[in-house]
Amino acid sequence: MTNTALQSNFAGPVFTPGDAGYAEEVAGFQTAYTHRPAFVVGALHAEDVRSAVEFAGRQGLPVAVQATGHGLSVAVEGGVLITTGRMDVIAIDPGARTARVGAGVRAGALVEAAAGYGLAPLNGSSPSVGVVGYVLGGGMGLLAREFGYAADHVRSIDLVTADGRMRTLHPEDELFGAVLGSGGNFGVVTGLELDLMPVAEIYGGQLVFDTPLVDAALETWRRWTATVPSELTSTIAVVTYPDIPPVPESLRGRHVASIRVAFDGSDEEGERLVAPLRAIGDRLRDDLCTMPYAESHTIHSDPPFPHAYAATNALLSELTPQALAALRALTAPGGPVSAVIDIRHLGAALRHGGPASIDHRDAEYIVRVITDPGEADAAPEGLAMVRNALAPWTIGHNLAFLYGAGGAADPAQTAAGYSPDTYRWLTSAKAKYDPHNMFRANRNIVPAT
Repeated sequence: MTNTALQSNFAGPVFTPGDAGYAEEVAGFQTAYTHRPAFVVGALHAEDVRSAVEFAGRQGLPVAVQATGHGLSVAVEGGVLITTGRMDVIAIDPGARTARVGAGVRAGALVEAAAGYGLAPLNGSSPSVGVVGYVLGGGMGLLAREFGYAADHVRSIDLVTADGRMRTLHPEDELFGAVLGSGGNFGVVTGLELDLMPVAEIYGGQLVFDTPLVDAALETWRRWTATVPSELTSTIAVVTYPDIPPVPESLRGRHVASIRVAFDGSDEEGERLVAPLRAIGDRLRDDLCTMPYAESHTIHSDPPFPHAYAATNALLSELTPQALAALRALTAPGGPVSAVIDIRHLGAALRHGGPASIDHRDAEYIVRVITDPGEADAAPEGLAMVRNALAPWTIGHNLAFLYGAGGAADPAQTAAGYSPDTYRWLTSAKAKYDPHNMFRANRNIVPAT
């Protein structure tokens, strides 16, 4: 079918390889991997999505979806790509404390819209991440220990399934829990209704320690996390910054530990809680303060520009001194693996059950290993070395934090993100709602046979 003939079926633009605008339409935040579809539909609304899925079904083509491209790791070759960035409508209901968001809404836009009512979504660290993709992956947010996974706070889902049918799902529906936590395996979500939290400001920021204090910072943070309340969520990242102009001069070329804190409480209580961290020693950066929630993206200061990355992760039952030592032996300067290490404190409300298909909720920490994708694809043994070193404490992994290395995205890797019972249920649901595996450009759940 020609581009012109296909375009008549859609309100949004349609692109095929070689068209002006094709490259820009398929580009995303992740620059190491790019979708190469035969057709791109720039959806303006749910009917465009439905028509695109229906077209793909008639042609026997796979379907991929991209709002921002942050989580891209398994790129579609051929097939249909539906881009949803134009579907960016937000509607806040302050009385019900909910938001309805279109498939292309970014976290920063939702945070800003909710802040006008003294409310906050359960967003993550980056304001440029798409809300829907983040929630479908579970949504481990800035205040995760207080409120749990974002996916457990969804009221309804607007979904187009492989049969081209538009559905609105609620918690009592079979597909509701399957969709949440499975990362786009069951269809194209065109909108969500989400809970908002009565949070107008938080105490937070970073404490950054230079090379001589990195090990002390890791051990102090490890012990400190056993003492903090559920209203406090924190991470520690170990980073070797390049000596280049975009990096603040005070951090260029340094190997540092950065402790990031988000606390839903008073300035006075926040200062008391972080005192043991400040006692580690001098800081290269200390910007802890009470801030409007709309400024919460400054806590992690994620890179705002598109770039290339790959990552693995391990959900740990505990973080022992031995686990830290094993991690440092591999990833400290001079070690065999060059990577950013990000360790997040879990537990508290993240342990609570919910409708989403999220398992390993008893994990106390998640260790994320983020590396250059060239290195990951050329030498995946580096990431495997880290996973193997952490194996004694590992209970699974989080599929939403597996980036790149698409060659490793096999059924065994996907199954490890769930309990055996949950995975069997998901494969059965996949066989019922997507028997031909139309939605497979992801950490794929293969339909049961």
